[in-house]
Order: sequence, then structure tokens, then C-alpha cells
Amino acid sequence: MINFRYHVVSLTAVFLALAIGLVVGTTALNGPVADALNDNVNELRKDNQVLRQTVNNLEEELTREDDFAAELAGVVMPGRLTGKRVLVLSLPTGRKHTDGVVNMLQLGNADVVGRVDLQDKFINPDNNNDLLELAVTAARPTNAPTTNLPGNGHGVETSSALLATVLLDGVPEATPISEADRRAVLAAYANANYLTTSERLTQSAEAVVVVSGPPYTDKDSSEKDESVVKITEQFDRTGATVVGGTGSEGGNLVAFVRDDAVLAAKISTVDNANTVQGQLVTALALAQQVTEDKAGHYGVGDNAGSLVPTLPQES
Repeated sequence: MINFRYHVVSLTAVFLALAIGLVVGTTALNGPVADALNDNVNELRKDNQVLRQTVNNLEEELTREDDFAAELAGVVMPGRLTGKRVLVLSLPTGRKHTDGVVNMLQLGNADVVGRVDLQDKFINPDNNNDLLELAVTAARPTNAPTTNLPGNGHGVETSSALLATVLLDGVPEATPISEADRRAVLAAYANANYLTTSERLTQSAEAVVVVSGPPYTDKDSSEKDESVVKITEQFDRTGATVVGGTGSEGGNLVAFVRDDAVLAAKISTVDNANTVQGQLVTALALAQQVTEDKAGHYGVGDNAGSLVPTLPQES
């Protein structure tokens, strides 16, 4: 008959067996298995150290390349853009490297007449109707002919056409815009938080650098990427346009321009303008545009023609 004492003895035997097993197992593991585990840990630690050093070396190499590009810019840029009136149009995705592009243009002695930073609100498709209305009301105190604005109901394109009219010269069939009218139009868009501007912009520009970045990835990405293209097309009416972007794949502005035969023949692109090297090439590409009326596509992407344009002869 099984009684309480039997259960106690059975449980004691079970726990004793477990204890003996743990002691024996631990003793066994402390031998070859433990040594193997220690060896694996040491190898992984060494691999991590090697990888960490590789990363440090690559970062140092990139820094040295940027330093080299900066020093090279001091040799090749001065005088390349002397007397050329340039507008810098910064898109939201390209904001981080806009200052670097501006610095290179100024190093080339360009007259940067101003900088316009378009805000996310300008690109947002929810504001289409508001941009259409603003294009009409903002143009009323000016000489800008609203009859020449696109009539397809696309707010970004219509507003971009108006802004291009007041900011650039060389726009076909455009009436000359006074400084007061230019400021009135810009103030209308700035007060509505669609853009911010530099303090200058007292005169129109003959060339424009559009600073962009990677493609959009949110739920409205296709509409936003389309709007970015329409902005560039309207500002390209000067005949001298360079897009300084980041990457050349995934549907961003650089990729779209390069894939469009008509735009690619007129607009120069640089796919690594987020680096010092790319910022230098952006300025050189503009120099090629304004002196030779020649578009080119530069950078590190597979669809780039070369790393850098052939340097135009200084005038």
C-alpha cells in the first residue's frame, strides 16, 4: 500500500537524482564544451574589433575625401561663375546639404541672388486648391500675367510657374517684374507658410540650382514625387538648371530627370550632392550650363555619365 512515507522517499530520490545530474553535467561542460564556447566568444570579439576598425577607417577615408574635395574646390572654382545670377531652390528632402551647395556657388564667385526653401506644406497634395487660389491672389498686385500660368488644376505646378515668373528672367513671354512685385508674391507664399526666403532676392536670376534628396515614402509619395518634378520643370524655363540630389534610383528627382529624354537634354543632375564632392560637382555642372549651354549627369550612380564634368574654360 502506497502511503505518505512512500511519496516522500520517491520525491527525495528524484531531487537527489537531479542534483547528481547537475553536478555531473556541469563537470562535463567545464571541460571541452566550455573551452569551445570560450574560443567562440573570443573569435567573435576579435571579429567585432576588426569590423569596428574597418568602419573607423572608412569614416576616416570619407573625411579625407571631403577634405580633398574642399581643397580642390579652392583651386578650380574661383571665377567659374563670376557675374552669374543664381537662385537656389531648396526642396524639403534636400535641406541638409543646401548650405554646402550655396557655399560652392559662392566660392565660384556666383551672385547668389537668393535662396528659397519650399516647405512640406507646398508639396502636400491636401493643399492643392489653396495653392491654386493663392497663385491668383498673389499675382494680382504684380505684372505677372496669370493668363500664362498652367490651367490644368495642379496647384503645385501653377504656383511654381508664378514663382518662376517672378524669380527668374528669361521666362518666355513674361513681363519684367519689379522688386516690389517680387517681394509681394514671395510674401504671400511666406505668410501662408509655403516657403521661406533669404533676405536678398532683390533681382531675378538667370540660372537655378534645385537641391533635392531621396524620394518620398509616405502614403502620398507618388503625388509628392510628381509635384517635385513639376516644380523643377517650371523653374527650368530659364534654360540653365542643375538638380543637386541624393541617389539616382527609387523614383527621386534625379532619377526622373535622367529617365526623361527631354528633361535630360536640358537639365544637369548630380546624384551625390549630399557630399562635399557632389556639391563641388553641382557648382561645376552649373558653370558648364551657363558657359556652354550643355547639360550633363554626374555622380556615383550607374546612370551617371561621369564623376565630374569637363571643366569649362574660364572666360
